[in-house]
Amino acid sequence: MVKRRKSKVQPPPAECPLRLCMKLLAGAWTPDVIWYLREGERCFTELENDVRGVSAKMLTTRLRRLERDGVLERVTRQTSPPTVWYGLTPLGQELVKALAVVVDIGHRLKRETETRNSRAPLYATTAERVTS
Repeated sequence: MVKRRKSKVQPPPAECPLRLCMKLLAGAWTPDVIWYLREGERCFTELENDVRGVSAKMLTTRLRRLERDGVLERVTRQTSPPTVWYGLTPLGQELVKALAVVVDIGHRLKRETETRNSRAPLYATTAERVTS
């Protein structure tokens, strides 16, 4: 039986900022919306075309949530018909930096996995291992 050691690491605070941030980014389509807004404002229709597979209702829900969380701002322009534009707040721009790091790590993890999977195994089967 393995002896269980008690952790010496302090538990995170009850309202841990890391949990809040990860919960925000874990929302459906959130990283995609932030990613497409990183270069500047986009209108609703442009975002709908950018984020493939999202329904208009889901995109609206996500945009409202991100606005409420202070990640993006919504501006209505008096055109005919009126258009709604979305842009990142300074907080949203900070999240772009974090997402870029995560994307970079994701690329490195993918390369590492592909490298590992492409290596020929030392022994193809258990039988070969036993007979060698």
